[in-house]
Amino acid sequence: MNSLIQLRDKRWNASLIYFCYNRRAVLIKSISGHFLNLIRSCSTTSGKDGIKSNFDNFRAREEQKQEDLLKQRASNNTGQIHEGKKNAKVLSVKSDILNAALSYVSVYGWSKQSISKGALSINYPSVVNGLFPLGAIELVQHFHRQCNENMLNYLKEESSRSNKAQNPTKFAQKAIEVRLRMQIPYIKNWPQAMGLMALPPNIPNSLAHVLTLADDICYYAGDRSIDFNWYTRRIALASIYKATELYMLQDNSVDYEKTWKFLERRIDEASVVHDFFVKSEDATSHLQNAFGSAFSTARNILGLNFGGR
Repeated sequence: MNSLIQLRDKRWNASLIYFCYNRRAVLIKSISGHFLNLIRSCSTTSGKDGIKSNFDNFRAREEQKQEDLLKQRASNNTGQIHEGKKNAKVLSVKSDILNAALSYVSVYGWSKQSISKGALSINYPSVVNGLFPLGAIELVQHFHRQCNENMLNYLKEESSRSNKAQNPTKFAQKAIEVRLRMQIPYIKNWPQAMGLMALPPNIPNSLAHVLTLADDICYYAGDRSIDFNWYTRRIALASIYKATELYMLQDNSVDYEKTWKFLERRIDEASVVHDFFVKSEDATSHLQNAFGSAFSTARNILGLNFGGR
């Protein structure tokens, strides 16, 4: 029995020496050594009972390692869930503060001061505006998100109510008017908001909000095109929205009547522009290269997707 064990040990040792000099087999060497120690430990105890006892101990240790690993993973998952809940709570607090801050924009403008006043009004210390490292632009972007969410709900309701024979042009015109009316309470300070949105670091998000709005309006107006018309309609609508927004800032008429007439004229002209882009091969080619990924980029910036409609 002892001679057989010695012969086996020599064979194992020879194998280990070979693997020690072969770097590519380091893992195999480790495994071989592990089982060699196991066999040696088994050989020190006489009889089958001794071997069975050592294997049982080995299995128990391995099972304990597996159990410890599972506990560690569960602990990590719990930590991630806790972190997620913590982040959700922070986002909820920020949203509450920004909602409250909107009521101070008419007095303090789109500023950190409005955010501080908003925090104090709902019993948070004014220093909590440290949650907003980007400053006033976060208040502007929050307002944009809020308006676009309300707009999306409006579009869904109107689309479900409307007859299938609805006029897409009139639907889009009405949608733009509804969206712009959301800015009327802040119209005196809106040039300041537009100035913040025009700053280079803020342009991607600002553009994304407008492009996403144009896309939602076209979609619920019934546009299901899959050709280049998809781009031209949305780009034209985004341009009309921004032009009407600028016109609105200078309008002193009752209930912004001149603004809505301006909007109607731009909508009527849009069909002519659309026909030009569709029929002109050069214009189509240049625009397709320029705007081919604009709307998908806008959705990615805002963390949105088209499948959520």
